[in-house]
Amino acid sequence: MAGSKALVPQEVIQSKIFLLRGKKVMFDRGLAELYGVETEHLKRQVRRNTERFPDDFLLVLTREELTNLTRHFGGTSWGGTRKPPFAFTEHGILMLSSVLNSKRAIQVNIQIMRTFTQLREMLAGNKELRQKIEAMERKYDHQFQIVFKAIKELLEPPASTSKKPKGPIGFQT
Repeated sequence: MAGSKALVPQEVIQSKIFLLRGKKVMFDRGLAELYGVETEHLKRQVRRNTERFPDDFLLVLTREELTNLTRHFGGTSWGGTRKPPFAFTEHGILMLSSVLNSKRAIQVNIQIMRTFTQLREMLAGNKELRQKIEAMERKYDHQFQIVFKAIKELLEPPASTSKKPKGPIGFQT
């Protein structure tokens, strides 16, 4: 292993992962930026190797998706594109390392794969936690209801007291 120092912070990689058609994807522009290449170079390499990028590895955005993307990002950075951007699934990103041969591309790809793995583990952990909480709610449903009722009573303002209503504030003429 070369070094453990990351070329790109994990937060930067995570910020470039989006949900499209129910899949986690990264767009060609973000990947090109991470790899240190021009977006057009990345897309050219993909077009030269189309057999490596089946439909479940590479999604080409529809006009409607591009319009939504433009709205989401404020329109300035995505508005002038002539061709819709490519969106790569995790497997498509992995395949990119075979068509982009630079050392940087390989190292960045390793970091991206580790980020996807960590996201998957976090989601699995959250799913397990949610299932445990739901099981506890079913098991201790009655006790939880009593606790929640007590909390609600503490949060509600007390019922009317015998205090005299206050008059208006300010000078009276």
